[in-house]
Amino acid sequence: MEINHKTVLVTGASGGIGAAIAKAMASAGAAEVLLLARNEGALKRVADEIAAKGCNARVYPVDLSDPGQISTVVKRIMEDVGVPDILINNAGSGQWKFLEDTTTEEIRDMMALPYFAAAWLTQAFLPAMRRRGTGHIVNISSTASRVVWPGATAYTAARWAVRGLTEALRADLHGSGIRVTLYESGPVESDYWRHNPGSRERVPKIGKMIRALKPEEVGTAVVNGVRCNARLVVVPFAMKLIYVQISLFPRLVQWLMTSTGYRCPRG
Repeated sequence: MEINHKTVLVTGASGGIGAAIAKAMASAGAAEVLLLARNEGALKRVADEIAAKGCNARVYPVDLSDPGQISTVVKRIMEDVGVPDILINNAGSGQWKFLEDTTTEEIRDMMALPYFAAAWLTQAFLPAMRRRGTGHIVNISSTASRVVWPGATAYTAARWAVRGLTEALRADLHGSGIRVTLYESGPVESDYWRHNPGSRERVPKIGKMIRALKPEEVGTAVVNGVRCNARLVVVPFAMKLIYVQISLFPRLVQWLMTSTGYRCPRG
């Protein structure tokens, strides 16, 4: 889908990957960017940066783990600008922990963001997208949906759910004119690591061979993926090679991820 003159909605847009994607969409010619996240002050700062690029930005503070708040914000958006042309489900949370170290609330929250939020928000806009006959949905996920590593159990499960949602949506929307893209990559340099101490140490040793991306690289990759109507966006190039190896030698790659991964201190 061409981005020029389109309305783009980005969740988790208050910083990191989400902010970078929103700015990249503005630079690519979007007419308007809708910014959703909980932190209104941070959203306004991102909106100011987008406005400096000559693109209009609207701020919608919302807790995307709450379906009631999603219903309210969708109604506001429909009244303000109508259904977005491009929906980017980026909001996510999650700590890398062994399952027995994860609380019930953390398990629930990690499924709420990203999976429930993406499903609920997409569900709310789909009827209008179907009537219009066009649209593009992008779900931001992780290589954790392809291969797993020790010490990130609930986080990984949520990413598999996002991948499943994406594939199922693509089947649902076949022939509708609505495109669906899945973005996956390895580590990205963002505030995630600062907010989740101990997680970076759990990246498997073999995984450290892949360089960490900058948020701006993610933004560029997502823009290119939308323009090309890509089914799957994987960056950097070295990660694409890993995906080929996963398809050819799934057991070997999984053994390497497990054997070089973080070991539970309890044995």
